[in-house]
Amino acid sequence: MLVKVVHIGGLLMKIYSFIILVLPTFVCAADLPEMVIGEKDIEPGISLIFEGAIKDDVAPSTIFGLEADSDIHIEVVATWNENGPRGSVSGGFVAYLDITALITNQSSGEERLVRLDPHLNMSDNFHYARNTKLPGERDEIYSVVFYVSGPEISEVGMHYDWREEVGDRLLDGQTFKFSDLDFSRIAEATRR
Repeated sequence: MLVKVVHIGGLLMKIYSFIILVLPTFVCAADLPEMVIGEKDIEPGISLIFEGAIKDDVAPSTIFGLEADSDIHIEVVATWNENGPRGSVSGGFVAYLDITALITNQSSGEERLVRLDPHLNMSDNFHYARNTKLPGERDEIYSVVFYVSGPEISEVGMHYDWREEVGDRLLDGQTFKFSDLDFSRIAEATRR
């Protein structure tokens, strides 16, 4: 039997080059965990994890931002820790926090202030976050200042025992700054 060999080396080389050089740049969420920016424990027994996550479809988009118009999903996971007040569940969500993030492009100085609101997903459960555009190009370097405060006294009731043991506020306002952040891999990734 005679087999005719067709020379398609050029085409095979192009396909091979595409597979080796181009496909790895398409990053999928399954290949990329959330970017932990930092972790802090604060009084009264609250653990905060600051993250840059992959943008996602979060409803309603009028509050949480459109995935298509965003670069990242900036978030804070706030849970009670083992030093939490009596009655708080270690690992349980800390509700009623007021959290904003000021994202600053370290080259241009351009800023974007975003409010982080509570919502649910299957990996973090309740957390504070929002889809947002970066104030510049995805491959630039950023700093983020997170402002975390408790609710106003009129927004949440506090029993006598809480006020006596912990105080008349959930927590005092605190600021956390993180610099030299590269969100490029997170910003280029997609969830689906």
